[in-house]
Amino acid sequence: MSPAVKFRTIRATSTAVVLAGLLSTLAIAPAQAATPVGWEGAALNLSAARQLSQGDGVTVAVLDSGVYADHPALKGKVTTGPDYFKDGLEAGDSEWGRHGTAMASDVLKVAPKAKILSVRVIDDKHEEERTEEDLEESFGKGNNPIADGINYAVEHGADVISMSLGSDDLFSSYDEDEAAALARAARQGVTVLASAGNAGDVLNGSSYPAGYAGVIAVAATQQDGTRADFSSVHTYNDVAAPGVDIISATNTGGYKQGDGTSPACALSAGVVALMKAKNPKLTPAQVNDVLIATADRPAGGGNALLGHGPIDAAAAVKAAASPPADKTAPVDYKGKEHLATPDGTPKTTHPEMEQEVWLTGLVAGGVGLALLAGGVLLVVSGRRKSAAQAPRVMHHPQGSFPG
Repeated sequence: MSPAVKFRTIRATSTAVVLAGLLSTLAIAPAQAATPVGWEGAALNLSAARQLSQGDGVTVAVLDSGVYADHPALKGKVTTGPDYFKDGLEAGDSEWGRHGTAMASDVLKVAPKAKILSVRVIDDKHEEERTEEDLEESFGKGNNPIADGINYAVEHGADVISMSLGSDDLFSSYDEDEAAALARAARQGVTVLASAGNAGDVLNGSSYPAGYAGVIAVAATQQDGTRADFSSVHTYNDVAAPGVDIISATNTGGYKQGDGTSPACALSAGVVALMKAKNPKLTPAQVNDVLIATADRPAGGGNALLGHGPIDAAAAVKAAASPPADKTAPVDYKGKEHLATPDGTPKTTHPEMEQEVWLTGLVAGGVGLALLAGGVLLVVSGRRKSAAQAPRVMHHPQGSFPG
């Protein structure tokens, strides 16, 4: 699960964006040092939301590559948990905490009085730089950093879990340990968000943890409110948030600007912190329902590009005070021994196919297999990549899936 983080250093060409961020910060930031707020402040309706809540008393667990706790925008607000990635890097190393520090600052940009619990579960390397031996050593036999990180966060008081990470390739797989950890989080009332991914609309297979049931999957928008080109297209996308030209903290004490569904997820986690501070009794299902109900709905009410639309932080915080009833509950299964289709056919068996259909499927399958074989030669795949800052490419802006 490694982010290929590519921030763009703020230069003269982005002066207008920086100035806008600084002016916006003066209007809505607390007195202490804070990460500059750019166009995302207006897009989220953040100024109005901050008048209703600041995130007081809420702990957001940032499961990432580590957080540089001494950054001026983060100082005194970060508790550092265990390092489950265990690759030998430590705080202070140049390749430790680049992505995680940025994500923590984006959470606090929205919810300045929230607390951050940092749990290291990924690294900051490009996927291409890591070998299978690196993966085996980092993950360890029978060890899953993501599942361990979720469990730790739940056990140590997290109210919200933000995971700007994921996998965006044809070989992404569902993991039972991660699913079980997420189920524990749901039972404990912990809301979990994850970035949708930076694969755009090409070769974007299932992305986990965004694809797990109960996880709020966050897509990224650009400044006109439409989908950012790199933001992965998924039917399970729930909501969207700004993800282009976002200024975030660095692990060296400064700030850089970057793109990705990672900052979109972190900003959204900050909004959830505002909601939870307004109403600590909110359940994960209620948080999800409120975000969806108050989002700026696209035509048709929702789609695979932006889910139910861009988040409106002020509307979400207002609605959090009186959310819809949570009707979710575990129930005993009282059906037959097997889960069956409506006609009673067990899921473990299949009716015979008509020969014409079978032959058509065989030909299509052969063509698909040939395409897949060719694709494997072109696609560098890993078990996990972070869904973060997507590099800006002139002709085809697909990020190499940072967190």
